[in-house]
Amino acid sequence: MATERLLSKPALLVALLTLMSTAAIRRSEAQLSTNFYAKSCPNALPAIRTSIRAAIAKDPRMSAALIRLHFHDCFVHGCDASNLLNNSQTIKSEKDSPPNVSTRGHQVIDAAKAQLETICPAVVSCADILAVAARDASAFAGGPSWDVKLGRRDSTAAFPDEVMGNLPFFNSDLQILIDLFKRKGLSPRDMVALSGAHTLGLAPCFSFRERIHSNNANIDPGFASALRRRCPAVGGDSNLVAMDMTPDKFDNNYFTNIVQRKGLLKTDQVLFSGGVTDSIVMEYSQSPSRFSADFAAAMIKMGDLQPLTGSAGQVRKICSAANK
Repeated sequence: MATERLLSKPALLVALLTLMSTAAIRRSEAQLSTNFYAKSCPNALPAIRTSIRAAIAKDPRMSAALIRLHFHDCFVHGCDASNLLNNSQTIKSEKDSPPNVSTRGHQVIDAAKAQLETICPAVVSCADILAVAARDASAFAGGPSWDVKLGRRDSTAAFPDEVMGNLPFFNSDLQILIDLFKRKGLSPRDMVALSGAHTLGLAPCFSFRERIHSNNANIDPGFASALRRRCPAVGGDSNLVAMDMTPDKFDNNYFTNIVQRKGLLKTDQVLFSGGVTDSIVMEYSQSPSRFSADFAAAMIKMGDLQPLTGSAGQVRKICSAANK
């Protein structure tokens, strides 16, 4: 018996819409390729690399910032550079949403875009620059590199109302994190690997104050005591502390810390707290190569989230504003 005879009309409609949506996603992903600019802008990737490395050489914290910026882009309405748009008469920016107010690196992406506009105007999207910048930031800090799939186009709108429900907070519980990543098609292993980006950079006091000033059994007492000297119970909100002992180097010390109950943020330590991700954290703490390989694979997978391709969206002339 034909499938449509087995389903009610409403169920058949849902099934057809699901198939159409899945097919559309597959077509979008199929249009991304690692050699997308081979003919239209063959010097695109070297130009981005030069620009990104110069920025990181001036400010080593920029490695963490650029990886985070790509993550914050892809998790809100897909990898479309919507998080780079400034406020305007027609656009309410995502930058003002709480999870985004501390993001950095926008000016670095703007500078890379400006350079590209001099060699191949209106060709390379801001969304692709973000993806390549994240890869180059990882490699420059001693982490893995990977072939970035390209061909994304830029959104003409921002989605501030979607930020809060699609980005994790520093105090999220493990199941909340797992569920959030699952909605994006990312596994717990992908989640732990991507969390490993916290091997780079610094975090402000307000993001871990509660963890170190409460009766928390899941923190090393000596570690908490040392942090309290840097982060008092009141004040010092913007004081910065390294995510691990080598904040400018991409390594697996982040996972070593977590196993020792020295995760800085609550969302770090919940990865090793008696839950389903404990074994993954332990594996990465013992095998830097396994972590690096999984991080690269997860970044590629994340970069496939709902890209705009073909005639959708646009290639912005500047990353902070839609084309007029």
